[in-house]
Amino acid sequence: QVQVVESGGGLVQAGGSLRLSCAASGRTFNAYTIAWVRQSPGKEREFVSAISWSASRTYYGDSVKGRFTISRDHANNTVSLQMNSLQPEDTAHYYCAAARHPYSDPGPNKDEYDYWGQGTQVTVSS
Repeated sequence: QVQVVESGGGLVQAGGSLRLSCAASGRTFNAYTIAWVRQSPGKEREFVSAISWSASRTYYGDSVKGRFTISRDHANNTVSLQMNSLQPEDTAHYYCAAARHPYSDPGPNKDEYDYWGQGTQVTVSS
């Protein structure tokens, strides 16, 4: 089982940047594809980005392509999400999640991620 903890959220003006981090406990973190998913009040969870367990593949939702970059540091068991050119519509609670099975690559299918953190709030002011 994988436990993940998100950090790095906050309040930023439109056009600004934030970097979210997902840290995990357990030796097997590097065996899991990790995704970022966000949710705003009254809306469904939206896939943001994912990076495969090998870091060979990355995925982005259409609304963040070209602005967000996902990466992972195997040595430190972390996955980061660099968010640039933030807009008010990016305001949401951002969750990190690990895939249901190790060495699998669900890509943007958020239903295939089982191990969720508590999330971190990102608020972008206009």
